[in-house]
Amino acid sequence: MDYLIIGVVSFSGLYFHWWIYRRIQLWVRRDLALSMAGDDPQKRAWMLECLQQATRQKIRKQQLESWLREQSAQWDAGVRR
Repeated sequence: MDYLIIGVVSFSGLYFHWWIYRRIQLWVRRDLALSMAGDDPQKRAWMLECLQQATRQKIRKQQLESWLREQSAQWDAGVRR
């Protein structure tokens, strides 16, 4: 019984750490996209759509900032999907 309790507690702790790590990653990416949008609500929605597109395209963390900057520049230039 002791081993079962230790196993359950260990698994729960590992799962919680994985879950919070994933949440923080999502929050950081969302914050990055919104920081490039400024106060314009339409641009904020656009950048969140771009972030979803980047997730679907599996753009890596190292490339995400430059990719989002390109998308922001397209918004500023008036070129949209």
